[in-house]
Parts: sequence; structure tokens; C-alpha cells
Amino acid sequence: MPVADQELVKRASEAAAMAYAPYSNFRVGAALRLKDGAIIAGNNQENASFPAGICAERTALHAAMSNHPVGVVDSIAVVVPQVKGDMPISPCGICRQALLEQETRQGSPMRVLLGTSEGTVIELAAAADLLPLHFDRSQLER
Repeated sequence: MPVADQELVKRASEAAAMAYAPYSNFRVGAALRLKDGAIIAGNNQENASFPAGICAERTALHAAMSNHPVGVVDSIAVVVPQVKGDMPISPCGICRQALLEQETRQGSPMRVLLGTSEGTVIELAAAADLLPLHFDRSQLER
């Protein structure tokens, strides 16, 4: 794996360690790299009112777009350290849709790296690969 991808997975793992997950104890970290090289990390943030929490992928993505509104996401790494074995966990449906929306917004694919603390990483060429029958803005046009 290229050094830049190793760094992204490492930053996602570090972000997971800082997650606020007192209810599920399911810590998730995400780190994305913009085309300009900036790395933005995020982690899941739970809330006693369960729907009020937010996943790591969307935390990182929203932080990136809030601070770099015309930024282009090159890659995102997602790590769940407490996973047993070597099979990474993929993003939930809401996060898949948010990542796909970013691809549509920026007009280019975003590589997705799914990792474990055991070192296994699955690489996808685009977020659209996570959601093949996706919903996008073209379906809202009349």
C-alpha cells in the first residue's frame, strides 16, 4: 500500500480512538484526503437520543466541506479498530449515500479504503461501488 494511503488509514485509526461511543462502544474513525493534500479526520459521535448521533464518515466529510467548500476528496479511509478478524466493516447506508453525493458534487470518484487494526485494507475505486443502485440528484429533476 502506498505511504500516503498508510498515513490515511493510520489517521482514521487514531480518530477512532477519540470517538464518543459510550452507548455502543463501537468506535469508528475516518480520514479523508483532499486533492490539495489536506487530511481531515472524523469519528462517530453518539448521543443518548440515538438518532442525534453521527457516523465518522459524515463527520469527516461535513468538516471537510464546511472548511473547504470547493474541495475535492481524493480518498477516504474508514477504520473500526475493535473488529475481530481481518474483514473490514463498510459504511452504513446513510454514509454511503453521503459519500456518493460528494462524488456527484465534485464530479470525480473518491477512493474508499476500508481497514482493520490487523492491517487488512480493502480498496474501492469509487464510493459509487458501495451503492450500485444509488439515488442521486438526476432522479429529482422533472
